[in-house]
Amino acid sequence: AFTLAFALPEAREDWLAPFSQGLLKLADEHGCELIGGDTTKGPLTISITVFGEVPFTQALRRDAARDGDDIWISGTLGDARLALAGYRKELSLDAATLHAAAARMHQPTPRVALGIALRGIAHAAIDVSDGLAGDLGHILARSRVGARLDVDALPAGPVLRTQAQTLRRTFTLSGGDDYELCFTAPQSRREQVLAAAEQAGVDVTRAGVIESTPGLRLVDAGGEPLDLAPSSFDHFSS
Repeated sequence: AFTLAFALPEAREDWLAPFSQGLLKLADEHGCELIGGDTTKGPLTISITVFGEVPFTQALRRDAARDGDDIWISGTLGDARLALAGYRKELSLDAATLHAAAARMHQPTPRVALGIALRGIAHAAIDVSDGLAGDLGHILARSRVGARLDVDALPAGPVLRTQAQTLRRTFTLSGGDDYELCFTAPQSRREQVLAAAEQAGVDVTRAGVIESTPGLRLVDAGGEPLDLAPSSFDHFSS
């Protein structure tokens, strides 16, 4: 179930009707009922809290990655960040490119089915909301491990794929709003990971390995170290 706290500057049916239809369509796809909340007048604010249950001991946590685990990414990364760069005029994107990238920014796909299929297979997991480097960093910190990540193996989005290598590396590492899953699993479970992904109808990419030495080490396709300083989104940074 979920609750919705909703502040609106004005009650406009032409805006509320498609918003409600989209919200409830997504909720219905996941069997998630709207059970309450609050509606007030004010600057537009949409705050949703989702409640659910996980079978005992089967939660995919941040603190369970183990030395030798593969690092996997679902779907693709970076198109949402590319769209944001276009909106902010950080890059000059033609209208078709911006429109294609913006689809990922405005309508990300919840990877609920994949998360459920990975129960008993994956060790640790997190969603990529603030950028892969930072979100993977939460797994590393909580699990007290490190990682080696092949930056050139990261699955760039179809629009980002057409951009220069420097931009691909930056946005796949540091771009947010993808809401894909980053998860770790034993090397012995590779076939099971692929089967779980097929069951969930989503592609997954193996892009690194968990190591016992703390820290995140970035390498290129040839295994050579990359001198990059990826950052993640911070709501409260100045």
